[in-house]
Amino acid sequence: MSTNTSLFDVTAPNWNDIPQADVTGTASVQGDGSVSLPTSQGDLHIAFHAFGVRLRIGKQGQADYGLLVSTPDIIPADIVQSEQHTTLIAGDSKLVITHSPFTFELTQDNKTIQKTATDGHFVRRYRLPPLAKVDKGWLLSLELDTDEAVYGLGEKWGGLNKRGQLVRSYNHDALGVNAEISYKNTPFCWSPSGWGVFVHTPAPVTHAVGYATWSQRAYGVLVEDECLDMFLMHGEDGNAIINTYTDLTGKAPTPPVWSLGVILSKAYYKDVPELLATAKDVRDHKMPCDVITLDGRAWQDTDTRFAFEWDPKRFDDPAAVINKLKADNFKVCIWEYPLVSIQHPLFKEMAKKGWLLKDKRTGEAYQYQWDMSAFAEVLTPLPESGIVDFTHPDAYQFWMESHKPLFDLGVDMIKADFGEQVEDDNMLAHSGDSGDRLHNVYSFLYNKCVYEAAEKYSKNGPFLFSRSAWTGSQRFPSQWGGDPQADWGGLGASIRGALSWGMSGAPYFATDVGGFFKDTRDQELFIRWSQAAVFSAHMRLHGIGQREPWSYGPQAEEAVNQALVLRYRLIPYIYNAMQQASNTSVPLMRAMPLAFPNDRVAAAFESQFMFGDDMLVAPCLKPGGEVEFYLPEGEWQRFPSEQTYQGGKVYNLTLGAQEMAVFVPKGKRIPLGPDVEHTDELTDQQPQISHYWPK
Repeated sequence: MSTNTSLFDVTAPNWNDIPQADVTGTASVQGDGSVSLPTSQGDLHIAFHAFGVRLRIGKQGQADYGLLVSTPDIIPADIVQSEQHTTLIAGDSKLVITHSPFTFELTQDNKTIQKTATDGHFVRRYRLPPLAKVDKGWLLSLELDTDEAVYGLGEKWGGLNKRGQLVRSYNHDALGVNAEISYKNTPFCWSPSGWGVFVHTPAPVTHAVGYATWSQRAYGVLVEDECLDMFLMHGEDGNAIINTYTDLTGKAPTPPVWSLGVILSKAYYKDVPELLATAKDVRDHKMPCDVITLDGRAWQDTDTRFAFEWDPKRFDDPAAVINKLKADNFKVCIWEYPLVSIQHPLFKEMAKKGWLLKDKRTGEAYQYQWDMSAFAEVLTPLPESGIVDFTHPDAYQFWMESHKPLFDLGVDMIKADFGEQVEDDNMLAHSGDSGDRLHNVYSFLYNKCVYEAAEKYSKNGPFLFSRSAWTGSQRFPSQWGGDPQADWGGLGASIRGALSWGMSGAPYFATDVGGFFKDTRDQELFIRWSQAAVFSAHMRLHGIGQREPWSYGPQAEEAVNQALVLRYRLIPYIYNAMQQASNTSVPLMRAMPLAFPNDRVAAAFESQFMFGDDMLVAPCLKPGGEVEFYLPEGEWQRFPSEQTYQGGKVYNLTLGAQEMAVFVPKGKRIPLGPDVEHTDELTDQQPQISHYWPK
């Protein structure tokens, strides 16, 4: 029997070879109120909650790494059992299970929430096994109604509606935004029909969401873990289901106000004179900006990084550099990654203490070798390195505390890069996990450690930029979408990645404004990317090469500076939306199916979005200024001209270089703050409302 279910085989599985589970015994109530049901693949544990049901089968007791922040109350269930069926009733919820083969239907108030996929087959009753144990884990199949949409599953660059896609929840150093692979994943999705699925696991999960090679009418979930632990949720709409998911996995705190200002970066400022000259130019050009970033090579020696120390060849007095930037009203961001070069003494020190991932074959610290094909003139080859073992309590504490001197020096935020390097089954963690089971959760542990350092040591409030993320990483904001190609396709994909991540429970996101690689100094692209990024939770100008607006020419400087001025005026509005997000997890950039769940026409416009409650943004995604957008029912006013538009229609506009397609429902007012060049000009760095639009 062949049941190899690696990513390379799931495109064409042979379902005939996979035995389906059967119910083999009588259900019984456990001490915690859950129900245990014997099956041919082991005992299935069923727990009812106010939001739905939790199903667990397989090996219990493995490390879960604190992905859940709460254990929801269990609602006791009554059991009604017959020869062919077991029915569990808990309040208004009912789960009907058929015994041979195992199938189920979950209802709430007599409405079906989810059930086994009903895709039939001439040879067997079900095309996909309803529930099956396979070589690499567990398979469960769920029903999809005709044309039913499915959203979420992390930061993905393609269509927001995952229907028809094969998506794998597995973090990659994606080296761009042009493929299915991405940096931020979570096995959580939802449907506007009122159901959501969350697989509680650190392991990879493959989602065949109406993927026709499997079944165009089913959602097959392949969990590559020894335990299947799945929450099936119900809710009125996507916002309600996302709120439930983040009740389980954690809400994002409200970031400090200064983080809403512009973050300037490049790969990279080569020395102190270039860094300080850039900071001076920013102020001389009256460019609104709050943070300047020292990327990897900007402050670390590449051959010996990462060791929390400044490159002595360029920084003989780091404090003086930081103080100079502070004197010019800049916050300072520095880069890190969770690897230690074998060329630095810290490697041997951490290896001796068991604080690095170990090589199963030798018992010594694993020495990670980079794939050199990705490196070029700017992205220079990186040294063989050890990988910090965040599952080791002492290593975790050491890494967290090692940030204190940096924050004491005046650093304000950390850019936590990478975290996707645990790919080898020979890498063994202190927790006992290795390979795929450690791979995704490593990002979560890394994010958590560095954010806790910021919480403990930052003088201006904790804030983190991380590239790689997993379930629960929304608790350690914020995330950025890494490495887009500097072209129009890179802009469009970055916006979809932001919206998809927002539909997955993470409310804050930033893109690399201007694109990261293959920059051709396209001033129109830079203008449109900057204008779109005004309407994101955080705004960072970053890439290979300069990202200061004047570097693209006078027209770009004028148009982008105007956009940045607007960004700062919107700080009161943005901050209010962030406070809302921290309570409900509704993202700042809201895809149309989230903002208008009952408008099927709106759902088709996957590149436009609501920014907060009251601003509809239609980014310009192609040269020439043409933009097509849809306004839902009602009257809308264009911001800031106040021109009135009737909703329920599709419009086309051609935008001038300084124009944006932004609309507000008539009758709504947008709070605006004063014109400032940095948030230090705000009283106590708090949002200040100077007036409302429209007056």
